Amino acid sequence: MVAPAPDEKQAAGASAPRRLFVYSGGFVFQKRVRRILELAGWEVRLGVAGAEDCIGVWGHSPYAARGEAMSARTGAALVRVEDTLLRSIHPGRAGGEPPVGLLIDRHGVHFDSRTPSDLETLLATHPLDDGAMMARARAAMARLQRQHLSKYNAFDPDIEVPEPGYVLVIDQTRGDASIRLGNASEATFREMLAFAQIEHPGARILIKAHPETMQGAREGHFGPEHEDERTRLFTEAVSPWALLEGAIAVYTVSSGMGFEAVIAGHKPRVFGQPFYGGWGLTEDEAPCPRRERRLTRAQLFAAAMILYPTWYDPWRDRLATLEEVMDGLSARARAWREDRMGGVAYGMRLWKRRPLQRFFGSEKPLTFNDNPAQASERAKALSAPVLAWAGKVDEALEAETARAHVPLLRIEDGFLRSKGLGAELVPPLSLVRDDLGIYYDPGSPSRLERLIGQAAQKPEHPRAAALIARLRAKGVSKYNLGSADLPDLPSGRRILVPGQVEDDASIRLGTGAISSNRSLLRAVREANPDAVILYKPHPDVEAGLRVGAVETPGEFADMVLGGTDPAALIARVDAVWTMTSGLGFEALIREVPVTTLGAPFYAGWGLTDDRGALPERREARPTLEALVQAVLIDYPRYFDPVTGTACPVEVVLDRLETGNLPSPGLGNRLLAKVQGIFAGYAHLWR
Repeated sequence: MVAPAPDEKQAAGASAPRRLFVYSGGFVFQKRVRRILELAGWEVRLGVAGAEDCIGVWGHSPYAARGEAMSARTGAALVRVEDTLLRSIHPGRAGGEPPVGLLIDRHGVHFDSRTPSDLETLLATHPLDDGAMMARARAAMARLQRQHLSKYNAFDPDIEVPEPGYVLVIDQTRGDASIRLGNASEATFREMLAFAQIEHPGARILIKAHPETMQGAREGHFGPEHEDERTRLFTEAVSPWALLEGAIAVYTVSSGMGFEAVIAGHKPRVFGQPFYGGWGLTEDEAPCPRRERRLTRAQLFAAAMILYPTWYDPWRDRLATLEEVMDGLSARARAWREDRMGGVAYGMRLWKRRPLQRFFGSEKPLTFNDNPAQASERAKALSAPVLAWAGKVDEALEAETARAHVPLLRIEDGFLRSKGLGAELVPPLSLVRDDLGIYYDPGSPSRLERLIGQAAQKPEHPRAAALIARLRAKGVSKYNLGSADLPDLPSGRRILVPGQVEDDASIRLGTGAISSNRSLLRAVREANPDAVILYKPHPDVEAGLRVGAVETPGEFADMVLGGTDPAALIARVDAVWTMTSGLGFEALIREVPVTTLGAPFYAGWGLTDDRGALPERREARPTLEALVQAVLIDYPRYFDPVTGTACPVEVVLDRLETGNLPSPGLGNRLLAKVQGIFAGYAHLWR
């Protein structure tokens, strides 16, 4: 049996849905579960099934007996549904969070070793020899460990784990069906602990509690009474991958963490009969006699995580690949991990507060305070950071946060921002939070610089490569404004010169003698006397909202192109010259040569012709894909205004490409007009 790929599952569901009768409330009231089943080709129904229909039950839950009895009575085939091995941030019992996929099994269930499940059949009979699939499996295994993704993800990867050298014994919840149906019992856990202590007489024993036990939802098999001078019950919410890294041996009955131990390179001692046991990758105390094949880790992973599950994309409401699910779960896990303590926001203008609350306050609401001492003390009381708009950070705030020993995070717009201007109060789709500095200030290191250096160490970045291809094909840019219908451009070697907001922090901090649009145009003309120079004013300046207008640009430029789409312009020029404009980064993405006269974040890495003063610390030499990985994937956070949740960059691209974005609202538009009026009179106060 070969499991269908997501697109094949979707096509099958669209062409011939099968009736699936259900007899428990979970299928009725859990919208996500019903939707995934529908996309996978099942029509969920209530009533009496016929012999030609199917009956859906949730694994071997207590309520499954209803469906099993109806199946025996009617002759309808059973379909057992279960959670995937990557599920959510929190356990379903700890708040009802829906899963990101389902295991839909026509012959059994993966944790029941009494009968071969669809997964066991895959592991036993599928060739599992496709090179591309094995490469996907290896990349996904590495990514799970690198990004600390697990079945449940409400843990902080930065929390320290015990010193390496311990034996890891994995507990499970009492009454879990995988124990009884995996040829084990409660007594097996006592036996497992005894074996671990006997076989490793001089080692520390760490008993890892189950996440649901730690959250008080269910009981485990071990408690304080099992501790002694070298045995410790470990209940802290840490990364399972970090725990596995420090273990010298792993003991499990049938826990899903045993599967992660295999992925991490262990050969765990297994006392039950989980799906991953019996294939030569575990030491089996009670081997399942049917399982005779010997598999590699990549083969086991490909079957269990790529072929077997039905994955779901909640932002696009469609079936998904494993990689897309990891994209989304990574974005949501990052948001939870960074925001779970809340924070105190500083220097945030009134119109920005609601978007910031949605970005960073979904786990615990932000408080707002513009007094440096009060903000720092409040953050200290909350054990939370101060989140300050980067341009509002001053010496007083830095001193107060340092005195209070609280983190200071600088917030700024991301590089795929919106469909509209920030100066017109259009809410952002991406923001960055930097714990070291800020990307536009070359005077000190930033988190972005660190991420670029890290990305440069990897030879391939397939997600970034796909992102680059989309950006080139769809013409998405930072603000996505202007007409793509360009006027006739003069022939010759065309150089695009993007204007900037002259009092912008990137100009103040990242330029030298050339720090105005006029001086930029003059320098470009002097260096390129025979070129066709095309000047594009900054959209904020064009709108009259910011400073930077050039009175006589025709003195140096052959053509002024206001109100034009930057992506369309970049496609028609031979080079871009800039001080620090983000348009230079967009030109790099589209393989147009870029000359910098300042020190933008993308300069100094060997990808641009740099004529400004740049930090010597930028020694890495990333590929374009590595630069994009850091700038557009690893550094920013993204927010989907349609679903109201943190999301991956690809979802924001979808929204920008389709225009499926909420309007800024009447209040923001009125504020923008008032702001424009005051900007027009700003020169009277200078």
